[in-house]
Amino acid sequence: MTRRPSDADWRRLDRAVTGRVRRPGEAGFRAVSSPFNKRFAGIVPAGVVSAVDTADVRRAIEWAREADVDVVARSGGHSYAGHSVSTGLVIDLSAMNTVSADGASGLVTAAGGARMADVHAAVQPHEMAFALGNSATVGISGLTLGGGCGAVSRKFGLTADALVATTLVTADGQVLHCDADTNADLFWACRGGGGGNFGINVSFTFQARPVADCATYLLVWESADAPKVLSVLQEIVRQAPDEFAARIGVSDAGGPDTIVSAIGQHLGSAQELREILDPVLSVARPIRQDLADRTFWQAKDDLRHETAEGAFAVRTNIVTRPLPDEAIATMLSFVGRRPASGNPDGGGAALFSWGGAINRVGATDTAFAHRNAMFLLSMDTSWAEDDEPAVVEANLRWLADLGDALSPYVSEGAFQNFIDPDLADWRTAYYGVNYPRLKEIKHQVDPDGVFTFSQSIGS
Repeated sequence: MTRRPSDADWRRLDRAVTGRVRRPGEAGFRAVSSPFNKRFAGIVPAGVVSAVDTADVRRAIEWAREADVDVVARSGGHSYAGHSVSTGLVIDLSAMNTVSADGASGLVTAAGGARMADVHAAVQPHEMAFALGNSATVGISGLTLGGGCGAVSRKFGLTADALVATTLVTADGQVLHCDADTNADLFWACRGGGGGNFGINVSFTFQARPVADCATYLLVWESADAPKVLSVLQEIVRQAPDEFAARIGVSDAGGPDTIVSAIGQHLGSAQELREILDPVLSVARPIRQDLADRTFWQAKDDLRHETAEGAFAVRTNIVTRPLPDEAIATMLSFVGRRPASGNPDGGGAALFSWGGAINRVGATDTAFAHRNAMFLLSMDTSWAEDDEPAVVEANLRWLADLGDALSPYVSEGAFQNFIDPDLADWRTAYYGVNYPRLKEIKHQVDPDGVFTFSQSIGS
């Protein structure tokens, strides 16, 4: 922030908008300003405006430019790197959360502050869906703009692949409708170019697809079975139909042993699912096995995951072929010696099944360049806010060392939805061949860099 706004400045903003303006110490301020990742709890905005409509968003951006104050948008607020807050002005979109769904056309329109729970509530009566996150509180805005994936992505593609139109407010206050024919370059950039870069998206329209009953599974093995289980599970994903999805995980949550698990969904029957999983069920008997037919909406609840409170760090890579035995051994060795912390979420590594419909889109057809992936590899660790600095340092060093140790087996790509503030070559890792075009579009719509943060396009 280049200057500190005066009380008169804040009163002027309050008069300009219909929504509520809150400043530190006022009732409700923390609820609309606290970062999801408590690693960044020390970032306190100078003020938050809770916008109720597009006009509020325009006026808030205009005020921030006139007052020379940094500005960021906050939708779900789940930025892993804390980019949903800043020391300047936060434009909170949570009140702009309406979602409408047309069962005849399959079109779903969500306001910029809608969260997964809002979207699911709108589409469920019509028995249709598209790729959505596995947390009820994740915002549709950040999910879509970063690409977005879900349990149906191998069949339906990414969240961004379902996007057919979006409306955003640019740095100069224009309200631009974007689709394949209108402002097509900006529409392209909004399909995987990352949140917070080109303006504030106030509306998204998606093409949903019909859904039917399916099946889900949760399998847990003893750590001794981990090497063969992880090897066989990867082969299952390689051969499985697009209807099958898996999250294959190894984790340490402070217990005596590493936990090895697989959880996922099959857009088919439990009998079909059991046949797909038979190779791993035969090679090692799970200590827990839940496998059953579900409605699509029961499956959504089965797969729901909410991250524990506290601080965390995540490193990702794109995996284009199964990890060999030596990579699996390295991963298990690291997870088995993760530093202790006060956060019950622990840490570990997971392989999310990609491929299928995700890879049938060209690398330059949208801003999302990762179209050759078999898995997304996500490595994470966590700690409590009151842990000693040495604990934090040890966990971050462990995560960096794990990523480095696995780097020979993965590509240089990383997932922009799981944004990593410690990633050095993020331009290539997130956007690959698409970064030069994204930079050009950024210069066209935000030449003054109003929407700028540490890993923003053009920075």
